[in-house]
Amino acid sequence: MSFGDLLHQAGGMGRFQFIHVTLLAVPILMMASHNLLQNFTAATPEHHCQIHDRDNDTRRLNVTEQPGPTTELLRAFLPLDATQRPANCLRFTAAQWRFLNPNATGANATRADVEPCLDGWSYDRSEFASTIITQWDLVCDFRRFQQMAQSIYMAGVLLGGVVFGGLSDKYGRRAPLIWSYMQMAVAGSCAAFSPNFISYCIFRFLTGMALSGIILNGVCLTVEWIPTNVRTIIGTMNGYCYSVGQLILVGVAYAIRDWRWLQLAVSLPFFIFFLYSWWFAESARWQILTGKPGDAVQELRRVARINGKKEEVDKLTLEMLKCTMQREMASVKSTYSVIDLVRTPTIRRITCCISLVWFSTSFSYYGLAMDLQNFGVNIYLIQVIFGAVDIPAKFISVLVMSYFGRRVTQAGSLILGGLAILANIFVPLELQTLRTSMAVLGKGCLSASFNCTFLYTGELYPTVISKVSDDEQKEKILLQTTDIEKTKPTG
Repeated sequence: MSFGDLLHQAGGMGRFQFIHVTLLAVPILMMASHNLLQNFTAATPEHHCQIHDRDNDTRRLNVTEQPGPTTELLRAFLPLDATQRPANCLRFTAAQWRFLNPNATGANATRADVEPCLDGWSYDRSEFASTIITQWDLVCDFRRFQQMAQSIYMAGVLLGGVVFGGLSDKYGRRAPLIWSYMQMAVAGSCAAFSPNFISYCIFRFLTGMALSGIILNGVCLTVEWIPTNVRTIIGTMNGYCYSVGQLILVGVAYAIRDWRWLQLAVSLPFFIFFLYSWWFAESARWQILTGKPGDAVQELRRVARINGKKEEVDKLTLEMLKCTMQREMASVKSTYSVIDLVRTPTIRRITCCISLVWFSTSFSYYGLAMDLQNFGVNIYLIQVIFGAVDIPAKFISVLVMSYFGRRVTQAGSLILGGLAILANIFVPLELQTLRTSMAVLGKGCLSASFNCTFLYTGELYPTVISKVSDDEQKEKILLQTTDIEKTKPTG
């Protein structure tokens, strides 16, 4: 017998499981809001140098007070770039009124003295009332800080996977998950009130760490309390929650154009998640494998009671649990580390391949999803399209996995996604519709790859990696489909 038998005895996929899975899935709706938040909070609006006040001419005042209607007047103060538009990072040292003459040539403009934006920048606020770009002038020589902020956030996601993965093994899934909800709520809210760019990056880093803690421990708590036969369905539904979350982000960002209020709006719900997360049950399987069978019995009895299996409550005893989980409890005597992931040839090959798949999928997926402004399409529209394409992509991936298996689905989605992205290299910049279509196809394929990778990783890795003597056999892999790898990467 196995833990699955105990779970079936406690009600299988009963009332407790439905409530548990639902409450764990709701926060996933907000995961995309933080992963892709900087598409809106760090958007770069149209901008140009502030017009200097060395000339009190009335026409100059009209330019500074009403930059939209008097765009033509900007030619007197700003040189033109290669696209014949006012330059973003340069201005004339003095007003050049002769350039308002339609017959003025570009040659005349190149001879005029120019200087950098010494007095700051003027921004077009018709689409974004405020972003971190306009807040701290992260343009021109400072534009690299925009990418730095997102990189710091992703570094937090990486470190969070290591930290909360270890905490999950040592203290269980429930406690780190509760802490992660609180950290996400507090750090996200503090980021909204950041007085400077450095503090903003620090809070975003902590937010990224919390996101990893939520995903890792949330996934573990989900799959360790549901029967094996519904895990694929539940995993797919969680994936759809992330896709729907991208559409929710668009709606919230469209309604809230100020970056501070937007940051706050996507962070406050985690206070609610923190409050109800105290109801979650600790993973009974983790308790058994860490030598806490008494606590596991209490949790199983609670689950049976909620599922209406009152006659099974008294049958769930410590003696029965020890008899049922004899093989699993024997593994408690052994300890394992990261070294075990590369100790034997088979596991080493799996680790290398899975790591490459996770890297290539994540790198390409977020490379597309976090660069929406460069497609030349309305940022809200392209975000809706990018979010919507995930829904059919994940559905198709489930069908292909069912009929052709994981390996064909994984390889096919990565190959098609790679070809779509590479093809865009040869598409002229003028064909924006075609370029966007290819990018959408690539993102859909990568979304299918993510859907497959989450499932494939758990099925390839063994629950226990045992070391045996040379006289017996070189490796012994106890493949159990009733568990997933405890430290699964995020996506």
